[in-house]
Amino acid sequence: MSSMAQPLSGKKVTVVGLARSGLAAARLCLREGAKVTVTDRRSEAELGEALASLEGADVRRALGGHDAADFESADLVVVSPGVPGALPEFEAARRRSVPVWAEVELGFRFLRPGTRVVGITGTNGKSTTTALTGALLGAYRPTFTGGNLGIPLCEHVLGGSHAEMVVLELSSFQLEGVDRFRAQVAAILNITPDHLDRHPALEAYAAAKGRLFATQQPGDAAIANARDGRALALAGASRAARLTFGFGPSAPDAARCPDGDPGPSGTPISLELPSLPRESYLLRNVALRGRHNRENAMAALLCARLAGTPPALAQAGLDAFPGLPHRLERVAVGRGVEWVNDSKATNVDSTLVGLAAFPAGVPRVVLIMGGRGKGAPYVPLRSLFAGRVKALLTIGEDAPVVERELGGLAPVESCATLDGAARRAADLAEPGEVVLLSPACASYDQFKNYEERGEAFRRLAQELSR
Repeated sequence: MSSMAQPLSGKKVTVVGLARSGLAAARLCLREGAKVTVTDRRSEAELGEALASLEGADVRRALGGHDAADFESADLVVVSPGVPGALPEFEAARRRSVPVWAEVELGFRFLRPGTRVVGITGTNGKSTTTALTGALLGAYRPTFTGGNLGIPLCEHVLGGSHAEMVVLELSSFQLEGVDRFRAQVAAILNITPDHLDRHPALEAYAAAKGRLFATQQPGDAAIANARDGRALALAGASRAARLTFGFGPSAPDAARCPDGDPGPSGTPISLELPSLPRESYLLRNVALRGRHNRENAMAALLCARLAGTPPALAQAGLDAFPGLPHRLERVAVGRGVEWVNDSKATNVDSTLVGLAAFPAGVPRVVLIMGGRGKGAPYVPLRSLFAGRVKALLTIGEDAPVVERELGGLAPVESCATLDGAARRAADLAEPGEVVLLSPACASYDQFKNYEERGEAFRRLAQELSR
């Protein structure tokens, strides 16, 4: 029985938001003997099969809107990440001294004693860094990897896992609702404007991210990107020891690697941990290509080594990491041509990162771009075309805009659909070249989501590379 069972037994808990995290939180509270109310602005019909996991449970459902009484009379309110933290009902609950927790706070309080927690946040790169850290630690100790990436923490707790290590991707939405949640090793990868439709200003967004460091204690580790002033300041204000990662010569309490394109054997990474000799690693895995992934790898190495992974296992994990689907994912190689699925690149900034992962030289990238545009200009991509892009194949609603803003830099062909673009790319690409899907656009004009678009590209690539 959990040490928290008595505090929740018989208590009234309101769980807000019935996506996967909220449903897991409700089931955990029920297991611990709480009287649970679940509430969501969506109706029962809109929620559909999502409620199946609560079928037969003794749960009060308040659907189609929120009732202030469910918040003010509760002993505890638990919030799903997708629910805005500024709801008036939350403020009413706080005025009555009712705790309002994120789902990750609830899950944290039910972890097995002695579990070590690694928390990773940032605007970009957190999914890859979390997955890589989990892989490096998983070779050393039983490890759960999830949070904002995949399985919610409460769902992990309900599963009765014996993981000794927990690696969590954490969004600003999750972190704004933490109280005692503590990561012994924590990393903020970067902070750039994002989710400003929910956070009133960049400062508020950064402060939510900073909760990850604020709850740390002496003896913990706070890892920050050396080129991100906000992350550095937040780490410096923590009671934990500050470590950094970035480009340049080796430095104390840091991971460092050279800037620029990797050499033929890969990119060397140096690690200097407190009271330990300097360590050297080599990043040579194509699943971690690109400058952004060199930063992700440095952060993950710091996290894993500080959490105990031996150096030999860390290097082996770097070499074996398969990468995440739809993020510069190699999906086929045939006839000397490499096919790379970067369907997750749904905006111009992401395509900038993806295209820059391929060194300039002889023209070697057949680039597929387009879809439903987001209104941002494509002009920033122009600087990456020279010596890199052999041909640009456009698809989807925004194809005319892409061609207008990027035309003249490389031959451009309008292919309308992804199928047409892939087949044309197979004709154009020669041995040693790359076909890259990095759309800079949403997928909704032709696909349900970027995953469906990426899977379609995978199938085409495997067919056309035979």
